[in-house]
Amino acid sequence: MSSDRRTILVTGSNSGIGFDLVRLLASRGHVVYLAARNESSGKEAQQILEREHHVQVKFVQLDVTDLKSVQAAKESIERDEGKLDVLVNNAGISLMDQPQNASTIDISLIRKTFEVNFYGMIQTTQTFLPLLRQGTNPVILLNSTSMASNTFQSRPDSSLHVVAYNTSKAAANSYVIALAHELGADGFRVNAVTPGFTSTKLNGYAEGGKTTEEAAELLAEWALLSPEDNQKTGLFWSDKGEFPW
Repeated sequence: MSSDRRTILVTGSNSGIGFDLVRLLASRGHVVYLAARNESSGKEAQQILEREHHVQVKFVQLDVTDLKSVQAAKESIERDEGKLDVLVNNAGISLMDQPQNASTIDISLIRKTFEVNFYGMIQTTQTFLPLLRQGTNPVILLNSTSMASNTFQSRPDSSLHVVAYNTSKAAANSYVIALAHELGADGFRVNAVTPGFTSTKLNGYAEGGKTTEEAAELLAEWALLSPEDNQKTGLFWSDKGEFPW
């Protein structure tokens, strides 16, 4: 991993894995932007990090579904930093508390999930690309899920076919593949990581999962790829190694 000081943006990071990723990256001396849709929640998270964890982070209001909000966040970071080295697309919703069977799912539920996990992720990435081009050894990372793997989910013993969530994240993975191919010649590293089963708000804090701190460790590794890791792009990775798309 690179030892240089990097400028990093983590979307949807006022809680959960994103929060601990921000904490971890800031503790290593990087300039880290905690981004949240709700300004008060984001600033409260920023204060907790400073007061209880003794790390300094910056806050930017960013709703991935609101293009004006994304553009304003980009302009703010550009004004203060002049570049962005790492974009972590962490913001996401699952709506797992609602029925998501393939034969009966409400189409509006799929649209709502795609709006954040797919369309929002794409417009955030596209908006920040010019700023990433000004960065050093730019990295774009998606916090994905094993449930987005068609290979994994097609096994006879698979479960948790949560249609809105799984398909939105599978589509996001597909975008990562295309973007990695397009930007590889420009020195970008574009990857997806599945931290594995982690107990978060996304799954109703289901028991038996990793802690958000443990999940953040893996994401941090892939957010801080060094220049020597220039071949590490277009990959889907887990804590056990490469994962099938």
